[in-house]
Amino acid sequence: MYSGFMRILFLFMALSVCAASCKVGEKYQQPNVNIPDNFRGATELQNTDSTLQKIAWRKFFNDTILVALIDSALKNNFDMRLALKNIEIANRNLSINRLEYLPSVDGNLATINKQYRSSDFYGSPSAKWYEQSNKKAPNSLSTYQSQYSTGIDFSWELDIWGKIAHQKDMLKAEWLNQQEIRNAIQTKLISDVATGYFHLLKLDAQIEVAKRNVTLSDSTLRMIKLQFEAGEISALAIQQTESQRLIAASLVPELEKSILVQENALRLLIGEMPNQVPRSSSLNNTLINFDSTISLGSPLEIIRNRPDIRSAEYELIIANANANITQIMRYPQLSLSGVFGVNAMLAQNWFNIPGALLGGVVGGISAPIFKNGKLKNKMEIAKIERDKQELNFQRQVMSAVMEISNTIVSVEKQKEQLSFVEERVANAELAVRNASLLFKSGYATYLEVITAQSNSLRSELDLVELQQRQLESLVTLYRSLGGGWN
Repeated sequence: MYSGFMRILFLFMALSVCAASCKVGEKYQQPNVNIPDNFRGATELQNTDSTLQKIAWRKFFNDTILVALIDSALKNNFDMRLALKNIEIANRNLSINRLEYLPSVDGNLATINKQYRSSDFYGSPSAKWYEQSNKKAPNSLSTYQSQYSTGIDFSWELDIWGKIAHQKDMLKAEWLNQQEIRNAIQTKLISDVATGYFHLLKLDAQIEVAKRNVTLSDSTLRMIKLQFEAGEISALAIQQTESQRLIAASLVPELEKSILVQENALRLLIGEMPNQVPRSSSLNNTLINFDSTISLGSPLEIIRNRPDIRSAEYELIIANANANITQIMRYPQLSLSGVFGVNAMLAQNWFNIPGALLGGVVGGISAPIFKNGKLKNKMEIAKIERDKQELNFQRQVMSAVMEISNTIVSVEKQKEQLSFVEERVANAELAVRNASLLFKSGYATYLEVITAQSNSLRSELDLVELQQRQLESLVTLYRSLGGGWN
């Protein structure tokens, strides 16, 4: 018996080794993507030394409070923590796959099987059991079967077509995909925290502008009241000046509300309950380390570095492996199973050696013949899903190149716009001073003073808004290039 079992085992192992080279399926190859050599809109930033996406985020941001907030977010944010759990699950699934090459072994410690039948049943009592027990079989509820067994069962599906190998490719790609998903979440999280922080600084600057304009309007109002008391101007001047003051004053509570809402939103990103957010810096370009010595890199480098594009490629690898597995399911499967242990009809003979010994080996080759076309259609569906993932990968690449090109233009054009607005603010401040002096001297009307102050308020608010948008564009450029996760 032992030699026969060894011959069967050796035969199946030989068949497995011989067929191992017959790995069925299409090997994954990265699809061709038509990408440009340079980004549209890129000028002097394209051909310099260092690459922006390779700069660590701690060096990209130049504010210690912001860096501390990002650190806290990376540790406590719920999306980040969920992503880490998904990586753990993918790693466990990969570990399970490594064990698929080994046989499955189950131990049967003690099984008692007693079946009873009556006279109207088609089977007769177990005469041997009653003979060994020196008993007479009754007409009702006679012992039909009695077994006491202990042993080991094993089963082994031999991977002759590479199904387990393709499953490994799929699970490894899934594990890597979860890593890239985490990287993408980290990149977006850093961008969101920085954008929210800059938005807070913008609101702080705007509320300062509003309060400063209220103070200026108060001074103008006092001056106009004196002239009204002297009979030089009408009450209409007081009313219009008061209206200008109220416009600036009404901005303060609205901005205070926006600050509280933004602080709560930032706290949520950090994974903390609503509270104040510390900040010390003013809104300016020194918050980010970005200058003309930084290169954007080539579009090909972006494809290799952006987490979302790499994730889309791993999805394609998974779909390709799944298509191969569905193809293998149409091929014959080779399996080996067996049982070894003891089995007896009477409890007292349970471990009677060698009389109760039991052994069996089953080897089989099974193949689907007619499944109503289900297997073929499943295979075709899997191939179509693979084609869909390839299209999705190409779309991700194209969208990434477009996003970067748009952001490059935003950074450059907002830089030009910023210089004009700064000049406009300086001109508006000068107009306010001159209008006040001329009004005191009687060479300007109160309407000219009010108009100058109104223009100054709008110009300063626009400047702060544009400064915040410029910083946000730089953060968006950093994220779209794939920076922030390495």
